[in-house]
Amino acid sequence: MSDKPWAGRFTQPTDKFVEEFTASIDFDQRMYRYDIQGSIAHARMLARQGIIETAEADTIVEGLGAILAEIEAGSFEFSVSLEDIHMNIEARLIERIGTVGGKLHTARSRNDQVALDVRLYLRDELAEILEYLDKLQGSLLAQAEGNLAVIMPGYTHLQTAQPILFAHHMLAYYEMVKRDAGRMADVLKRLNVLPLGAGALAGTTFPIDREWVAAELGFDGVTRNSLDSVSDRDFALEFCAASSILMMHLSRLSEELILWSSADFAFVELTDAFCTGSSIMPQKKNPDVPELVRGKTGRVYGNLISLLTLMKALPLAYNKDMQEDKEPLFDTVDTVKGSLKIFADMIAEMKVQAENMRVAAARGFSTATDVADYCVRKGIPFRNAHEIVGKTVRYCLETGKDIPELSLEEFRQFSESIGEDIYDFVTLDASVNARRATGGTAREAVEREIARARRERAGEQ
Repeated sequence: MSDKPWAGRFTQPTDKFVEEFTASIDFDQRMYRYDIQGSIAHARMLARQGIIETAEADTIVEGLGAILAEIEAGSFEFSVSLEDIHMNIEARLIERIGTVGGKLHTARSRNDQVALDVRLYLRDELAEILEYLDKLQGSLLAQAEGNLAVIMPGYTHLQTAQPILFAHHMLAYYEMVKRDAGRMADVLKRLNVLPLGAGALAGTTFPIDREWVAAELGFDGVTRNSLDSVSDRDFALEFCAASSILMMHLSRLSEELILWSSADFAFVELTDAFCTGSSIMPQKKNPDVPELVRGKTGRVYGNLISLLTLMKALPLAYNKDMQEDKEPLFDTVDTVKGSLKIFADMIAEMKVQAENMRVAAARGFSTATDVADYCVRKGIPFRNAHEIVGKTVRYCLETGKDIPELSLEEFRQFSESIGEDIYDFVTLDASVNARRATGGTAREAVEREIARARRERAGEQ
């Protein structure tokens, strides 16, 4: 027999460069465990259905187990001439156990085989990614709990807007990551159906039991349309889309950490384990981890666009183009896992410079909105109150003062309605505690957010 599964139709050997150009073994060998896992279930099903003998299935399963051990021991020799992981394993199986190994491919095609392998692979990777997301949520929550009273400037347009609690800022990212976990869980739901049994595109004439294989491999069910089964990569696209949103969230936090750890802000300090120095400037401590995560975000975006472009004009069913789905998918998996793992640890060890945050929050007239709200409480229409405070800020700029530093007489030159109680609203603490965006004081709202998050993580309602 030729080492090509399709050699019977051909009279010439494959051109050497074509062989190398069309092979995928260099990257799809990472799916070896899943190819063997699926093949074992398939062999056992063939025996259950009387398509092959039970003894033959046992020999095949034993041979596949031996091949798994070879690969994991590093003694397995992968061959480019055998194109992919499926044919490398099958060829080695026949070499080990003889012609009975050729019966393994009964009632299946490489088309539904690879569709199965990718789903099994991504299912395991998603489980690990969900664990990393959970760990990152835990790190964000711990920072919020540990810095509950820390006040920092809140920004819009990167300009000082209103004072907020640092814990509230961390919990904003907790909510983002929570949504990321929800999206990944949704991908897992739609991914977890068995495509094996679709054959090349039109099923098989053998009396296979797809439901048994699905249960054996832990799938929730089976795919319904054989054409769609072998040509569907929506689950990979969904994963890359969810990963792009996740990386966008990490990139936004990266940008803030880069700014906050600079000497100009000095809001946080990233521990030495997550930074590097300069080859020429001895004082430098560079935030390389968040910078790299910010940079890798574009890489994940590119993988999504690559997959979308790959799939956009493919007729049904399988096309060789689809071999190109794996490298973007694998790279996205590796990038997301690495970014999440390092981010969870970095956030957990991050040190908050509370006093620097408080000093910054006091700058930029951050309590101006509170003065406007105070005027409204005195019966002044908000638009008029807005103008009063605008003139107050202009006065502060001209005199070099901040709002809390103004005397009552200075306040009253802009409105006679302002009284001594204005000072109950213009300090940082009063400003933060007066706001009720989510009910109660800002601190009470954050404490409720934390308590709710703790209940969610404990599986409580």
